[in-house]
Amino acid sequence: MFKHIHPYEPFFPEGATKLIVGTLPPPRFTTGELNERDVDFCYGSSNGLLWPVLDKIFELHLKYETTHEAAEQRRSFLTSREIGVCDIVGSCLREKVDASDLGMKDPKLRDIVSYLKQYPKIDTLIFTGGNSKNGPEYFFRKHLKEYQLKLEIVSNEIPRIHSFALDNRIIKTVSLTAPSGAANRSIGSLQLYKDLKNENPKFNTIDFRVMQYREFF
Repeated sequence: MFKHIHPYEPFFPEGATKLIVGTLPPPRFTTGELNERDVDFCYGSSNGLLWPVLDKIFELHLKYETTHEAAEQRRSFLTSREIGVCDIVGSCLREKVDASDLGMKDPKLRDIVSYLKQYPKIDTLIFTGGNSKNGPEYFFRKHLKEYQLKLEIVSNEIPRIHSFALDNRIIKTVSLTAPSGAANRSIGSLQLYKDLKNENPKFNTIDFRVMQYREFF
């Protein structure tokens, strides 16, 4: 059994107003066996799409390599936009050493609510995925139950938006289409994507994420 431990501490720039919440980076980030196009930072997997999408939205000209400069580019961007990162899974066990959410056994969740109490300006949580089993929203719902809290629906359109009350403030959550290749099939099944693809045959799943993510970043 492989113990998959999250390699990064939560990242909270001063004055953070938004928080990105995912699950875990691939196991190679835990073992330190990165490939040359991985970035040693949150969402730095060469297979991941979060940074390529943000790169397109904000024209960041990011480097995709295992260097301090590449990691620092991402820290600087998050700091400038007052965006934190706190994946909800601190560790889990795996029978198969891969990055699948469904493969997680005995997940240990981070106490995100306690962080929200420490950073009172955070008013938006950005989930890198929805409420499917072992996704970030799924785990966050379980976490809220520990505090006798729950999400209330704001919009059931994709990306789904919820909210919850914490210490006399309302925090919004947005469940984005996951920034992984595995989510491309679900994007392809959306009527909106089909319509946009018909209008512009060059429109692709990256373009769809750029369109969706831009509103919330």
